[in-house]
Amino acid sequence: MALDNGGARDLLREDRGKVAILTMNRPEARNALSETLLSDLQTELDRLKDDASIHVVVLRGEGPGFCAGHDLKEVMANRSRAYYDWLLQKCTSVMESIKALPQPVIAAVHGIATAAGAQLAATCDMVVASQDARFATPGVNIGTWCSTPMVAVSRSAHQKAAMEMLLTGDLYDAETAQRFGLVNRVVPAVSLMDEAMALADKIAAKSRLVVSLGKEAFYRQSEMDRPNAYAYAADVMAHNMLKDDSAEGIKAFLQKRAPSWTNR
Repeated sequence: MALDNGGARDLLREDRGKVAILTMNRPEARNALSETLLSDLQTELDRLKDDASIHVVVLRGEGPGFCAGHDLKEVMANRSRAYYDWLLQKCTSVMESIKALPQPVIAAVHGIATAAGAQLAATCDMVVASQDARFATPGVNIGTWCSTPMVAVSRSAHQKAAMEMLLTGDLYDAETAQRFGLVNRVVPAVSLMDEAMALADKIAAKSRLVVSLGKEAFYRQSEMDRPNAYAYAADVMAHNMLKDDSAEGIKAFLQKRAPSWTNR
């Protein structure tokens, strides 16, 4: 079912059960992150955070690639410090909104995911990549270090792998990106969306409340030292165990039946 997307041209949304599919729709520009596309992504993420009917989000790109990064034509047409500060903050807001979203976000990556496109993929909670996918942080090749992509990539890939990507600017295939830690699964191109949706549906069948609580806790504890992480995690778990869905899940396990979630 196609949904009204608020007049947006560059982003499409389709809901399939409890899963929302967001499609970046600038195939002629390999879904480069234009001002309009960034605005559309921000608007839809803001809508999704309050949409209790959606449990998981899948992000994909239309056409030959996932996302080629920032729109360099716009970047060169607006060459000023004020514009660059504004644009990078706009992009950062989208990335932070993905992390803060209650729903897990799965990137379904085909073709290229380069520069801010690699940043976008790395920001998502999981990545399913087709065998033809290629990842790069190529800014060093054109005299611009990929500083903001570095933040997401270095928190997803292994440290030395991230540094190699940033220093060489090379394209890395999906299998290498998986070894680097950027990708969860590599699948045939023809089954990319089927595999991404199967993963999304599996997660969507869980308690939305518990998944949301767990996603937030995962990222918060990862920024703490170990003693504080344990203290925080213990508090979260005690809070979780008093929820109705925790009681229902434990009862269902003991009674050898499927749980009936109420998301409370």
